[in-house]
Amino acid sequence: MIWRNAIKDYQLFLKIERGLSQNTIDGYTRDLQKLVTYLKKNEINSSPISIDNHIIQEFIYKVAKEVSARSQARIISGLRSFFNYLIFEDYRKTNPTDIIETPKIGRKLPDTLSENEINELISSIDLSHPQGERNRTIIETMYSCGLRVSELITLKISDLFFEEGFIRVVGKGNKQRFVPIHLNAQKYIEYYIKDIRSHIQQKKGFEDTLFLNRLGKALTRQMIFIILKNLAIKINLNKKISPHTLRHSFATHLLKNGADLRAIQQMLGHESITTTEVYVHLDKSFLKEVVELKHPRSDLNLKK
Repeated sequence: MIWRNAIKDYQLFLKIERGLSQNTIDGYTRDLQKLVTYLKKNEINSSPISIDNHIIQEFIYKVAKEVSARSQARIISGLRSFFNYLIFEDYRKTNPTDIIETPKIGRKLPDTLSENEINELISSIDLSHPQGERNRTIIETMYSCGLRVSELITLKISDLFFEEGFIRVVGKGNKQRFVPIHLNAQKYIEYYIKDIRSHIQQKKGFEDTLFLNRLGKALTRQMIFIILKNLAIKINLNKKISPHTLRHSFATHLLKNGADLRAIQQMLGHESITTTEVYVHLDKSFLKEVVELKHPRSDLNLKK
């Protein structure tokens, strides 16, 4: 078995069996290619079946000098997944990464914007610009529903169920969920569809895509990044933001205003509640208020 064929088969496994997105598959592939490049550069003749833990350890040691602990952990995790796949397919009996220790990394808390910063960002949009109304609708929708950028750019008109107050979102692994949408966001979307999008000549295959560029095609992830970056510069926002910042802000603001963590988990499309729990660590000040307001003994006047 040669590396090229093994990686190609693994990509198909990740796509068909595990239902991962192309972005995730590309990430796994890049890390495997780093290992293949290392083997070629050092003239190490080891196949996916014959490679042992000593070679993997040397590779990780080499990588450790060039990347952060977080990147090391990701690479080890990706390699472990690949070799587990080979074991699953009966190509190997053991996983050479099993005895390799993953570096300890702290939990990275996501960046967020305050409610005032969100308002500032939206207010700074030039609505006289041809794409102004569309851009405002995009930000309102992302912040209203906590969408990933990939979920936003693939959102379809047929996914809008405004009478019920929900939109259908296709998340990671093509898993669908229904997310409530705020009335303001509904209003902006309806206006955008009626008065802006209707004047764009949709290209074939994009007739149902909600947000379109000037050529009548779906927006790219990069375009959403650029829109936000330019708005942040415009209001002199001293923070590095991305589309995910709006998603983090959505979750954080809901939690601070008393939303249930399980409800936020469902809206974000997190498989595990532990992923959602990161938002509890962003601002603990409201936790004290929750105990004071919700604890059954909080209103008792204890006698001394």
